[in-house]
Amino acid sequence: MSTDRMWSYRPGSGHQEGQTLAGFTVGATDGVIGRVDRQADDTPLQHLVVDTGAYVFGRSLLIPAGMVTGIDPETRTITVGCTREEAKAAPRFRTDRETLDPQYLSAVGAYYATLPHASGTNG
Repeated sequence: MSTDRMWSYRPGSGHQEGQTLAGFTVGATDGVIGRVDRQADDTPLQHLVVDTGAYVFGRSLLIPAGMVTGIDPETRTITVGCTREEAKAAPRFRTDRETLDPQYLSAVGAYYATLPHASGTNG
């Protein structure tokens, strides 16, 4: 997936304009990553900030919207096209200032674009 497309929800992902995803459970291809703490849909670089809590590694992750492969509003779950280890290995998210840092966002987009799951339209 190109790094440009990495920052927009995929067609067929189930994303709807204005949909609030905070609190949704985020699942990787091999298990739960955490819950959506907040989302950024009002920017060209759409993304989710996921609180991993005790699920994986006790920190937050920034996941580009293009990694979302499915959203189920009934079960309040989101699936992403990477494994838990791949998510854990992403550039570390420390503060909200990073959501405005072009270098950080570029590094995150480039990282996720290299993952094998990122190229498919359904994960």
